[in-house]
Amino acid sequence: MGKVQRYFNKTEDISPSSKTSPSKDTIVYNIKPKLKPWGRRQSDKVINKKKKVVKLPNPNPKFKGKVPIPKKRLKKYARGEGINKTGIKTKIHQKKFEKKEKVIKFAAQQAARAEVLLIEEEGFLEADAGETTTQFTQKQIRENVDITAASKCFDLRLEDFGPYRMKYTRNGRHMLLGGKRGHVAAFDWVTKKLHCEINMMESVHDVCWLHLETMFAAAQKEWVYMYDNQGIELHCIKKLHRVTRMEFLPYHFLLAACSDMGYLSWLDISIGQMVSQFNSRLGRLTMLTQNPWNAVLCVGHVKGVVSMWSPNSKDPLAKMLCHKAPLTALHVDPRGQYLATAASNRELKIWDVRKLEGPVQEYKLITAANNLNFSQKNMLALGMGNVVEVYRDCCTTATKRPYLRHRFTTSIGNLNFCPYEDVLGVATAKSVTSLLVPGSGEPNFDALEANPFQTKSQRKEAEVKSLLEKIQPELITLEPNVIAEVDIPTLKDKIDAKQKLLHVKPPKINYTPRNKAKGKGGSAKIAKNKKIVQEQAKKEFVKSTKDFIPKLNIQKEQQKESGVLDRFLPKKRKT
Repeated sequence: MGKVQRYFNKTEDISPSSKTSPSKDTIVYNIKPKLKPWGRRQSDKVINKKKKVVKLPNPNPKFKGKVPIPKKRLKKYARGEGINKTGIKTKIHQKKFEKKEKVIKFAAQQAARAEVLLIEEEGFLEADAGETTTQFTQKQIRENVDITAASKCFDLRLEDFGPYRMKYTRNGRHMLLGGKRGHVAAFDWVTKKLHCEINMMESVHDVCWLHLETMFAAAQKEWVYMYDNQGIELHCIKKLHRVTRMEFLPYHFLLAACSDMGYLSWLDISIGQMVSQFNSRLGRLTMLTQNPWNAVLCVGHVKGVVSMWSPNSKDPLAKMLCHKAPLTALHVDPRGQYLATAASNRELKIWDVRKLEGPVQEYKLITAANNLNFSQKNMLALGMGNVVEVYRDCCTTATKRPYLRHRFTTSIGNLNFCPYEDVLGVATAKSVTSLLVPGSGEPNFDALEANPFQTKSQRKEAEVKSLLEKIQPELITLEPNVIAEVDIPTLKDKIDAKQKLLHVKPPKINYTPRNKAKGKGGSAKIAKNKKIVQEQAKKEFVKSTKDFIPKLNIQKEQQKESGVLDRFLPKKRKT
């Protein structure tokens, strides 16, 4: 292209002489046109050209870039080994998996870097020389902490309707009480705001929060009832008869219960149907806890055996002989790593649940423990008669003395650590007490998982999201990682199965025709009948051997196999 003239004021004819010498009223631009790629191949070539990246010099040599992440922290947030690329044939799929691996690696690095933002740390009690933390009383702890923490330590005197049982919500904000003589109450224990208070007029054996703080279940004398946070009865579940203990599985929306008659039940509260219910054949069940890692129920009974149950099997998935004496209490830590069991012979044992091995640690107590509970930081609380003892790091190392001790005037009904708070809730025969245990709760919470400060709109969003992400009860297994594995027979297994099918000879059939009257059947007819019987037997044999072929993509396999087998079958004669 040449030079182009543009006119602004005057419009004059351009003579040959003016082209060589443009006038003052013209402005001349040099235009270099860009060649556009023509065709599919040409455009692909232009796109696939690698751009040269020019590295600029560092303007600030003191700052050398991002701080490297420690290997220990990266290992904490790693998501396992990557995919083996040798088995991937096509380059397209190789690139897809490479991109996926980069995204996973980047997410792990970002999570490791974001750990700096978790500024909150758990507290602890530190004793001076010649002292132990066991000597510290609740009064001394309350006097030396700030006003906010001191307000979390309180005592409710309830002398008429005990003994009591209590539970916290998953975010640790609300408390639910249930008295043996029919008193049930739900309230926000931080602000002390009462949601509802009911007198059931019959015995209450256990209480349990459901997926939100707006609904809870109470195991009453005959059946299980569901209520909202205003005390209005929502449902009466008569299939859950004479229930003693209840557990709620939040990711499966299942209310699990064990009964006085030895029955185990799983009720799906999202659709209101019974998923599974059967007799465990273990007699009366009074000890029930869930493993948060795989949602398996752990049941203890008087033979000293802990059995693990799933709604998909009427037989226990595993059994552990933990004690030679009857069990009195058991609990699994929130990470699903350790199982604590206590027996009537004053023994306390810690087991590795993932390997079903142990005991990892073994202790001898002063008296038999009737209640056990793990905190989020692996502190273990024991209820022995009217005494509560808290042990710190008792799973990994052998502790000589308890971290804290507190004595009540009446016997303990049950106890629970409050999530995301340094608080231990204890329900006794005549009171409900909140004790301060420094260092027991997780200081940093995930707002998308459990938010203690969630608003009404956030609660609604969380409910919808949890329903969409609901896990089916068929996926409850002892080893949850097995679900991620692919169980496909290899190509060699398929070829071996087909060869086995094609090279097996059909059995010989000895056909002996019966003697008929003279003139009724000749030798030609006998031979024809014999051939028909042999062909029929071969067809039946081929049908029976089709079970050797792996049943993957059944329709295609059947079409292929029918074409292969037709060559080996005897052809019918044309009549």
